[in-house]
Amino acid sequence: MVSIRENVLRVREAIQKAAQGVGRKPDEIRLVAASKTVDVDRIRAAIEAGITIFGENYVQEARKKIEAIEKPVLWHFIGHLQSNKAKYAVKLFEMVQSVDSIGLAEELNRRAERVDRKIKVLVEVNLSGESSKWGVTEEGSVSLICRINELENLRFRGLMTMPPYFDDPEESRPYFVRLWKLGKRVVDEKIHPGPLELSMGMSNDFLVAIQEGATLVRVGTAIFGARPSTDTADGYPDGFERS
Repeated sequence: MVSIRENVLRVREAIQKAAQGVGRKPDEIRLVAASKTVDVDRIRAAIEAGITIFGENYVQEARKKIEAIEKPVLWHFIGHLQSNKAKYAVKLFEMVQSVDSIGLAEELNRRAERVDRKIKVLVEVNLSGESSKWGVTEEGSVSLICRINELENLRFRGLMTMPPYFDDPEESRPYFVRLWKLGKRVVDEKIHPGPLELSMGMSNDFLVAIQEGATLVRVGTAIFGARPSTDTADGYPDGFERS
């Protein structure tokens, strides 16, 4: 049986070593437990092990878990969000990591205003160009950030990306470098003052992501264990692509 406490300890130790290895402070990196399809009992075990942020991919599934979990933890939405689910997302999540269009941003803003909330958002950037992945292009991200900055009930906090899946985590490194450079451009060109969150890296490559500046790592399998079928706990259903 998977020991979630032991897994969390191992992941945190790995984060610490990776950060210190490149001269970063470990507390600069926050661990997001990717809990898609993970049941409430295992989420509670992760909370007991010290996890304070959970990432969910589906609004309906997340709502049931959030209603069942009474302890004060933070919930981030990390999957593709349809505009018609924005009205639920603004009530459930502290942060939406996957804003990928002006239309979605505007709908989130409208819905957040109605419930008198300010929602933190990340812009999801598709750096691989794969049609199977969501996200805005690098150039498109700039205009999207500018629009978000105009919206009263959204708070732009940074960038998120999901590279192709590689057996060798080193192959993910160029994508992480590009996201860091994009973040630097956003700050240097005064599109946003910073500092920015960079959400990148999952169970197979979060150590490389930390070396390249990640501040949020989305880790599922390394905490909760592998799940049956082709699905993984990191946000890649059906052959490591997001629906």
